[in-house]
Amino acid sequence: MERARPASLASSDTVGVTNPGGSSPFVLTCDHASNFMPAKFGTLGLPAEDLFRHIAWDPGALPVARRMAEALDATLIETRISRLIVDCNRPLDAPDLVPPVSETTIIPGNAGLSDTQRAERIALSWRPFHDTIAKIIDDRLARGQETRLVSVHSFTPVYKGKNRPWHIGIIHDDDRRLASPLIAALQRLAGVTVGVNEPYSPADRVYFTLERHARSRGLACAMIEIRNDEISGETGQRKWADLLTGIFSNLEPEAAKGSRRHAMRRSVQSAS
Repeated sequence: MERARPASLASSDTVGVTNPGGSSPFVLTCDHASNFMPAKFGTLGLPAEDLFRHIAWDPGALPVARRMAEALDATLIETRISRLIVDCNRPLDAPDLVPPVSETTIIPGNAGLSDTQRAERIALSWRPFHDTIAKIIDDRLARGQETRLVSVHSFTPVYKGKNRPWHIGIIHDDDRRLASPLIAALQRLAGVTVGVNEPYSPADRVYFTLERHARSRGLACAMIEIRNDEISGETGQRKWADLLTGIFSNLEPEAAKGSRRHAMRRSVQSAS
């Protein structure tokens, strides 16, 4: 597993954009890209080694997403602050927006935050991330550029003592335009166990970024979860990035079964 924070992430920037003018219809997000903690937060009371665990970020997800973006000529938007500070893939009213516990680990520095402290964290990372995604998508749509949103994540092989057998999972809601052909392509790969709404589903509140930016606009979308022991080093990262790039290069969404019915049936909480 990666044991050092990428130097390029240790900056005051809290959101990064690669290839903003990408020609691909795909826009990629990496919602838990970094384990970086601004100095003022210390380690949130955790041992330093905990910052390299999955509780602090999605290990391996960013290198995969970056390689895919380069190969596809796609735009990539990444977080640059640890999910322990604020989880950018959660709505503002989520109990784990600023997680008091991650898996079974208590996060001392997240206990008893005031409204002001909570708002500071939202302004630091959550708001810039979502504002950036919104602007990129709105600009693309304004110039008539086809846009499909895909979020890239990784998951731990064992969670709360339970083994997770899937090599990769595809998460979707009732809009399966991207998910169905993606799942079908992955299931044709020899030796690959594909999770369908595993190890998570939208019911676990992990679909927020896609709900907010794709479903609200009627755009095709899907969430990718790769088991992090598969992408713990450069060889695995290259393997999965290249496999997914090959699939996405020829991936066409299924025909929509309706128009606005594929948009959210509930309003996503605003950033106000």
